[in-house]
Amino acid sequence: MVKINEDLQRERDKCSFNITELTTLIDGGPDKTEARKERENILISRNDDLSAIPEEYLSHKEKYENAVKNSVILFGLVRKMQEDGKTSVSNYRDVVSALLGSSTTRDGSPLGLHYIMFMPAILNQGSEEQQAQWLPRAWVSNIIGSYAQTELGHGTFIRGLETTATYDPYTQEFVLNTPTLTSYKWWPGGLGHTVNYCIVVAQLYTKGQCHGIHSFIVQVRDEETHEPLPGIKVGDIGAKLGLNAVNNGFLGLDNVRIPRTQMLMKHAQVLENGTYVKSKNSKLNYGAMVFVRVVIVFDMVNYLSKAATIAVRYSAVRRQCHMKEGEPETQILDYMTQRHKLFIAIAATHALRITAYQLWDTFNAVTEELGGGNLDRLPELHALACCLKAVSTADTASYVERCRLACGGHGYMHSSNLPLTYGLVTAACTYEGENTVLLLQTARFLVKTWQNVDTIKLTPTVVYLKTTREAGFSGKWENSVECIIKGFQIVAMKKISLSVSHMQKRISSGMSIEDAWNITSVQLVGAAEAHCRVIILQTFYDGINKVSNTLSPALREVLQQLVELYSVYWAIQKIGDLLQCVSISESDLESLHSWYENILVQLRPNAVGLVDAFDIRDDMLQSTLGAYDGRVYERLMEEALKSPLNAEPVNHTFHKYLKPFMQGKL
Repeated sequence: MVKINEDLQRERDKCSFNITELTTLIDGGPDKTEARKERENILISRNDDLSAIPEEYLSHKEKYENAVKNSVILFGLVRKMQEDGKTSVSNYRDVVSALLGSSTTRDGSPLGLHYIMFMPAILNQGSEEQQAQWLPRAWVSNIIGSYAQTELGHGTFIRGLETTATYDPYTQEFVLNTPTLTSYKWWPGGLGHTVNYCIVVAQLYTKGQCHGIHSFIVQVRDEETHEPLPGIKVGDIGAKLGLNAVNNGFLGLDNVRIPRTQMLMKHAQVLENGTYVKSKNSKLNYGAMVFVRVVIVFDMVNYLSKAATIAVRYSAVRRQCHMKEGEPETQILDYMTQRHKLFIAIAATHALRITAYQLWDTFNAVTEELGGGNLDRLPELHALACCLKAVSTADTASYVERCRLACGGHGYMHSSNLPLTYGLVTAACTYEGENTVLLLQTARFLVKTWQNVDTIKLTPTVVYLKTTREAGFSGKWENSVECIIKGFQIVAMKKISLSVSHMQKRISSGMSIEDAWNITSVQLVGAAEAHCRVIILQTFYDGINKVSNTLSPALREVLQQLVELYSVYWAIQKIGDLLQCVSISESDLESLHSWYENILVQLRPNAVGLVDAFDIRDDMLQSTLGAYDGRVYERLMEEALKSPLNAEPVNHTFHKYLKPFMQGKL
């Protein structure tokens, strides 16, 4: 048995709460913890079959080939779980979480979009007949699909896509084309060389009229030979900052014909004679994108919990300088600046996890209402998914980078897994909707809501827009979580109000609505972010309070401290907004900073226990700095020796270049 680093063991010995109790709470119950561990055991059972050479030493081509091998092993295990009844088409979130956490998909998988977008799109947009035709084959991976929406020249502006699908009533087929270079599909995961089917988003033309964006199932490669089909130009888009195993691809279409029945027709249809039957609500077609944005918030929780675990454990092992002369070198976790960098990552992991579950429940509830024809909460869900995707990814990218910087030079090593994790989370700030554009989508909902705040029934996430205007709502500032949440509600309300007021003044002065929106857009983004902060703060606070009575006193106390830390941290970060909008004094600010420093002190003994409770196995953490045993320096050296450059004592370049150069013979 490997000996645990003594400093790390001391940290665990002084933990005040039961770590297993917190792990069970995070998972949602002991049965779910058991099920998760069983899935993990299955997913890592064939790790010995994987390449022993770290991915960072492979070429782009080798990374892809290695990823295909590993993914086939992984998805083979997922298929086995399906056969054994351990997972099903209905529990996507569990499957996706398992895949994200797996060591075999550290830099993404070329098969990922098959589960994350191809099948959800068919579920959300396909008719019952289409689901019966395609989902059984897709679920057991008889076919592998991707989702092609973004083009070389168009991303978030979906209405501007150039790919066309023109209906031919004589053959009852759609003819798909990418008429320009900028209309080529660009970015779909797995499209380069992996998938043989793809959902293509294109402008629908029938009877000479364009009916806007619709989705079509297109076969891109032969099921037997895997050769691209006639009219298909497909390939890999090249190396990126991260996700280089995903096999992002491009797709060109030259008069590619598909049967009429391969347009996804749950909401809108094209009849045999070319008659277009309009959807009851065009926004119903965006269900797959909303689903993916929900999944992305869960992704951020997964990545952030890993980064926090790595950095906190390393900070308990690493000793640097003397805090007091004559004493041993200090654990860097004892420095307040280090706690300031790291503890917010722990708190944010819990805040985003609880918010992600709330978003998931909202998504399912609204989806069920849509099935019954009730579209009332669809705009709210869209706005909620947009802002939470934007804020969770931006925050996580910032927190992960703090964790990397907190690990000093060793955090710069690929073997720490922090650079790769940063590459994954920063990519999420752009894909499935660039964050600024998504916040502006939320802002549209908020502007419309504010303009009708006194005449409509407000949906749950915006009720505060009315209550904040009631007499006596603000009151005297006090340093409490409840008051901070109220303060953020007032900030959000006033930012929304001010943005609408400025827009209306510009329009009244003769400016067009479009120009007024553009000029006010920086304010609108700020208003949407402030609204999202309210949602996360309120949801975190309510979520912990909801379960408090079921917890042991020790765990209840530490979770309340995390809620306080998260709230006070963001109050300090947004102090300028609070000063503008609420009655907070200079002495209140001093107390706020003291409160924050006290929480950093209170959480210090439980820091390692808190990240241990995330219960991330070393096989899935894959970090030299964050392993459970704390053997940081031994693992760093072990990984260094895996470098191909260390396979021989003298590299051939010495005799070919260096020696002649040093002897002046060049």
